[in-house]
Amino acid sequence: MAIVVHINGNNGCKIFGEVSRERDYDQKKNKPRYRLMNEVYKVSDLYLKLADILEDRTVEVHLDINPDEMFGSNCVIHEAIGYIRGTCNVIPMVKPNAFAASYAAGKFKTFGNLKIG
Repeated sequence: MAIVVHINGNNGCKIFGEVSRERDYDQKKNKPRYRLMNEVYKVSDLYLKLADILEDRTVEVHLDINPDEMFGSNCVIHEAIGYIRGTCNVIPMVKPNAFAASYAAGKFKTFGNLKIG
């Protein structure tokens, strides 16, 4: 998971994150429903923990899910969007519009457990 904090639109951002490894219980490796929804649940939980701090700030939730049927993450697209909308009252961004999921989280993962920021 990664959190990208923008102070304004001109001065870059800070990236905070955490890498955790968990067993993958998905029966079909090309349709990783369990793993993806577990990530969605964690993002929702983090959002709810930060909600009081976020106050009136603009917040986007980016999910590492591709709506294209060619990709395995498509198997949870509607479920994941509905869950975030229902628990966080935010319409989440998915690929290709989810830059934080596409770039920040991926880059953070390559650094292992190093803290960036």
